[in-house]
Amino acid sequence: MYKYIFRRTLISIPTLIGVSILIFFFMRILPGDVVDAMVTDETGALVFTDEQVESIEESLGLNRPLHIQYLGWMKDVVTGDLGYSFWTKISVGEHVRRRAPMTLEIAVLSLIISWIIGLPVGILAAINRNSLRDYFSRGIVILFLAIPSFYAALGFLIFFVLVFTWRPPVEVIFFWQNPIQSLYVALPAAVAIGTGMAAVVARMARSSILEVIREDYVRTAKSKGLTKRTIINRHVLKNALIPVVTISGLQFGNLLSGVIAVEAALSIPGLGVLLAQGLADRDWMIIQNLVLIFAFLFILINLLVDISYSLIDPRIRYD
Repeated sequence: MYKYIFRRTLISIPTLIGVSILIFFFMRILPGDVVDAMVTDETGALVFTDEQVESIEESLGLNRPLHIQYLGWMKDVVTGDLGYSFWTKISVGEHVRRRAPMTLEIAVLSLIISWIIGLPVGILAAINRNSLRDYFSRGIVILFLAIPSFYAALGFLIFFVLVFTWRPPVEVIFFWQNPIQSLYVALPAAVAIGTGMAAVVARMARSSILEVIREDYVRTAKSKGLTKRTIINRHVLKNALIPVVTISGLQFGNLLSGVIAVEAALSIPGLGVLLAQGLADRDWMIIQNLVLIFAFLFILINLLVDISYSLIDPRIRYD
């Protein structure tokens, strides 16, 4: 197991380097940059002299060759220094420290909700295949798959405001400071994202269970007179869970995009809103570092998913 983790860690290093190169040069290829945003007004007219523009570029380090800028950024990342926002002059690390806990709380709650809702729906649809329950479940799944996260968030926002008098947070409350208040802030966003993820989990669980129940050992269990509940719980679920766990790990990328839309809709100051603000302001330091952090988390989550296979099915070994 440890050798496998070590190998996966080594493989992830070139992946992260590739992501860093792509995002670094992609931001600079796009038309317009942070200096343009700083030195022009709403109409696009230049409000600074050429000398002042050059001075701003020099102060931000943007007048250096691109490869020097990239290597300098990588050196800072390796040493734990994520640099400073071009606009606020606040450390990117400080931005992440203040906003990451709320986003991670939303992400974890979304995964939990997706399993709490999606797995039972998938099981119910599978064991009642081609019945009214199955058709109804599949219809609900298709509905939630079709709704974008932003509109789902707006719908749940209206629901929580009208039913529970929920209001957007005035300040960030961390889970360890006040768990109940923190959940009050994060739960609407988690429900908006988690229901969409639950639809994917339900669809995968249904197809996986239908495949497993055709196996010979399930027929043997039926011939022994075991009840359907016992067969599902003892024999089917264990083998059907691996594809569900896999799709949950892969959904992490979709979760990140959903967080941006949902946090913006619900005015939750997390990493998603920070990334959206960075994109609007063309704040390269924030965008580069957040994309790199998201890539690292995606790799880490999928490594944990692979490790969980051996816990679900002891026959799977990595050594």
